Amino acid sequence: MSLEITATLKQVLPPITGQSKNGPWSKQDFIIETPGDYPKKVCCTMWGDKANMLQSLSAGQEVKVFFDVESREYNGKWYTDVKAWKIEAPQAGGSGNAGGGAPQQGNVPPLEDSDIPFDDDDSGLPF
Repeated sequence: MSLEITATLKQVLPPITGQSKNGPWSKQDFIIETPGDYPKKVCCTMWGDKANMLQSLSAGQEVKVFFDVESREYNGKWYTDVKAWKIEAPQAGGSGNAGGGAPQQGNVPPLEDSDIPFDDDDSGLPF
C-alpha cells in the first residue's frame, strides 16, 4: 500500500553511502512538516538514484511525497522506516498549492524490495 502527503520540505540531510553484502548503497533523508493545527515533522528516506529528486528542491517548498511505511524487528526492537519513492513540487510560477502546476519530476516506479540492500537476516544496521 502506497501513501501520499502534501507537506512543507523543512530540510534535506546529506547523503549517506555504505557497503553491504549486496554491494554499495546510498540513501538520503529529508524532513517534512505536515500541515494543520498540530504540525508534525517526519523524517523520510529516498534510496539510490531516487535521491537525485531532492537536488532540485529547497527548504520551505511545498512538496507532495509518495511513500511506503514499513516496520521491522532487529534484536528484539522494532524500527519504522518512511521510504519515499517519488516527490513532486509545483512548477515555478505555479499556484503553489498541491493541485496546481505539473510535477517537476517524472513518474518514478515504486522502490522494489530488491533495491534495498538489507535483508531480514543481516540488516547491516549499526544498532
